[in-house]
Amino acid sequence: MLRLDGVTVRFGERAALDAVDLEVADHETVCVLGPSGSGKSTLLRVVAGLQPADAGRVLLDGADQTAVPVHRRGLGLMFQDHQLFPQRDVAGNVAFGLRMRGVARGRRDERVAELLELVGLPGAGRRAVGSLSGGEQQRVALARALAPEPRLLMLDEPLGQLDRTLRERLVVELRALFGRLGTTVLAVTHDQGEAFALADRVVVMRDGRIAQSGTPLEVWQRPASEFVARFLGFENVVEATVSGEAAATPWGKVAVPAGSAQGAVRLLVRPGGVLLLPAEQGLSCEVESRTFRGGHVALRLRPRSGPPLEAECGVREAPGVGELVGVGFAGAETVVLGGD
Repeated sequence: MLRLDGVTVRFGERAALDAVDLEVADHETVCVLGPSGSGKSTLLRVVAGLQPADAGRVLLDGADQTAVPVHRRGLGLMFQDHQLFPQRDVAGNVAFGLRMRGVARGRRDERVAELLELVGLPGAGRRAVGSLSGGEQQRVALARALAPEPRLLMLDEPLGQLDRTLRERLVVELRALFGRLGTTVLAVTHDQGEAFALADRVVVMRDGRIAQSGTPLEVWQRPASEFVARFLGFENVVEATVSGEAAATPWGKVAVPAGSAQGAVRLLVRPGGVLLLPAEQGLSCEVESRTFRGGHVALRLRPRSGPPLEAECGVREAPGVGELVGVGFAGAETVVLGGD
């Protein structure tokens, strides 16, 4: 339904987007991730028609959008700065797109009430926009974007200002809502948890290019490069030499999956693949720190040789800071990374 074909945007000498190709299918939710300056918001603005491309094309249902203005592209837009109408109350803001489409008042009122309930502002229709907190304004902007049931909904950090509990609830409800309505969604977010919970497909960007695209499970389990691995928060990345199904690393021999690339590589060991053993077994490590994260504990281990290791374990099994433990490695949790 949406296709970007070699889209390039330059600001002076810098390419904010560098010949980007991307496709989004009907009813698909795609979340674009990346560090600040990677080009993800520029991509959204080009699709919306708010930023002209210096090269390439944006196509919706096969039609080139180069000469199509923003209001004729059939898109729902929500950006970080909210852009609410200060002279309208909350209900007036949410109902704006419905009024423009000629929806009957009774149905408008029903739809506004449904959406305010969804975003956690039940009964707020008569409140003035100026009386809302930043997070409440963001919720109103989200409701307004959803109201006309656009064929392509575009979201820039849609839940960024919401508290964690509400954000987690909304992600689940939004995914269900998008599925029920058949909405196609292109979203930009810096929150990996939000993207992985919401998306059918995750796109990771770096320096104006797509570093990896795949399902959340594919990207999480098999990062395509060291950049993607580190962006996702994985720190156990080292130089290694693979021979057969084993790699020589600064931590000693580490098993790797069958069929892995051979020779000199960069190797990722996911925290779940760092196995805690009795102190007299495996690689000897001292526990430098431990952080409780819900149902598990994240450990930082200092081995006698090699760089620090991140591991995770159950709350009851977590060793104390300063304790000595042994470490082994699970080959199923290692990834031979591609080049950047």
